Amino acid sequence: MSLTQDKMRADIAEALEIAPEEITAEANLFDLGLDSMRLMSLVMTWQEADEKADLSEIWEHQTFAAWWGVVAAQHAGA
Repeated sequence: MSLTQDKMRADIAEALEIAPEEITAEANLFDLGLDSMRLMSLVMTWQEADEKADLSEIWEHQTFAAWWGVVAAQHAGA
């Protein structure tokens, strides 16, 4: 199963206990309350769903748009 942008946004929103609409492209996810433990849990969930995904670069970014860019680059290279 590949990760979609909507699924990624919904998963982050659920982890932060906020509405998905609050996660805009340029929102700083850490300013919204994301911490390293939640991030690790999300990345592990996404990698289990798509074993080919290498999401190690996600840790270098803070915005939803940048995170999706990592995923999109993975899909383009697949």
